[in-house]
Amino acid sequence: MGLRGDQNVGLERGRCPMASGGEEEEAAALCPPVLPPGEEPGAPQLCPPSPLPHGVSCPTVLPHSVSCPTALPHGVSPARAHLTVLVLCYINLLNYMDRFTVASVLPDVEDYFGIGDSSSGLLQTVFISSYTVLAPLFGYLGDRRSRRRLLGLGLGLWSAVTLGSSFVPKERFWLLLVGRGLVGVGEASYSTIAPTLIADLFAGAARSRALGAFYLALPVGSGLGFVVGAKVKEAAADWRWALRVTPALGALALVLLVLLVAEPPRGVLEPRAPPPVPRPSWATDLRLLATNRTLVLSTLGFTAVAFVTGALALWGPAFLYRSRVAAGRGPACGGGRCERDESLVFGALTCGAGVLGVAAGVELSRRLRSRTRRGDALLCGGGLLASAPCLLAALLAARRAPNAAYVFIFLGEALLSLNWALVADILLDVVVPSRRATAEALQIVASHLLGDAGSPLLIGVVSDALQGGFPGGLAPAPALLRALLLAPFVAALGGAAFLAAAIVLPHDRRAARGLDADDVIDDVTARPRPPSAGGGSK
Repeated sequence: MGLRGDQNVGLERGRCPMASGGEEEEAAALCPPVLPPGEEPGAPQLCPPSPLPHGVSCPTVLPHSVSCPTALPHGVSPARAHLTVLVLCYINLLNYMDRFTVASVLPDVEDYFGIGDSSSGLLQTVFISSYTVLAPLFGYLGDRRSRRRLLGLGLGLWSAVTLGSSFVPKERFWLLLVGRGLVGVGEASYSTIAPTLIADLFAGAARSRALGAFYLALPVGSGLGFVVGAKVKEAAADWRWALRVTPALGALALVLLVLLVAEPPRGVLEPRAPPPVPRPSWATDLRLLATNRTLVLSTLGFTAVAFVTGALALWGPAFLYRSRVAAGRGPACGGGRCERDESLVFGALTCGAGVLGVAAGVELSRRLRSRTRRGDALLCGGGLLASAPCLLAALLAARRAPNAAYVFIFLGEALLSLNWALVADILLDVVVPSRRATAEALQIVASHLLGDAGSPLLIGVVSDALQGGFPGGLAPAPALLRALLLAPFVAALGGAAFLAAAIVLPHDRRAARGLDADDVIDDVTARPRPPSAGGGSK
């Protein structure tokens, strides 16, 4: 690398003044102190001759007033890196639009196929189950094969299958179930691998912002799925046209993926990376990840998030619609058409709450980072605990005070959305780069298998059981209300899991960075501890 000796004249030799403000900790990690030859600890520090990632500045000097190089080590230009994130965000938006389009027209689907709540719940359960089963495979491949090719394969598959699902005849409901299962296969590849690409393009605060933008597509895409699905169904007078929107947009996404998305080397931006070791077996990866307490506890917390959001996404609009019918404020579905606005309103609330929640989570995380290592886990736990009473109030108010219910839904979803970018950041913070795709896959498997794979079906079965079953019709609102009371209870349990993760997070974070016992960091304040009175550390 080329070093210049004509800059930083007048700076004291060897001094390494770190970046200021919120980037101080990040720069400290990425620009560790290097002592001049022959100097003892406590002497002026030098900036190491290593390139720096996006978002980190190290205005320091080497011996003889030579400035630090600032080239990007992964070889991807800043413009290309940001274009890559934009494309990945766009595809993630389509992912979640497609996932919740069926929920936006659920009463129409029930009326068209003549099914009850239990069968309706299977639509989401089949999708999430296949998505969950295939996630470990794509995690394994994502740590070892071309990630961009895997993303293209998954995107092409779910787009094609979603389009085909819109032509299923009414006497072949099982074909719609098969189609939703195949869509889950395609989406498993994307959700597992895409965050690891972002992690290898950015570091520190820049990585948090990029992941925040990526996971902002989750609530926004979910909300747009409800809104677009409802409006397209209304315009075409046929719910099946709602399923044909995302495949068309997916074709454009595939072109952008091929032309613009970069694939950087794995782990190139990691600070204080341990020396390369032979690639362990997948069984070894699984064993080591299972002993990562922060990963296990945060996955349990995220499972609660998935349970609640999965239940609300499928049954939220249907519950609001049935509550309106039960209160005498509108007619029930019949004759192949459902005149209602609940999907549109629920989608708008989801979009707004998601934007607010994800943005607030990223900003609060940035502010807390300089004060405590535990900030992300504390925010996730606090958000879940605070969402529980809001969701309970929304359920209880839906029939008699629908406007109040909408307010509580907005607050509850905003608090739930604090988690989305932060959970990914927690995982990336405590898992070494060579195991990240596998860890993402395991988190997907656990959170969906125990979360939104079962919650829609569980809610539907309980709702039908409380009223004796309603084949070909809809269970009344009180039955669905009692079934949905599971959601706030599970949210409170998830909050407790995140608070437990906060206790062990600093230890696992140090382990992922290859720090030994002498690299003692204050678990609470995130600042180096002073030497003990006896001199030196143990």
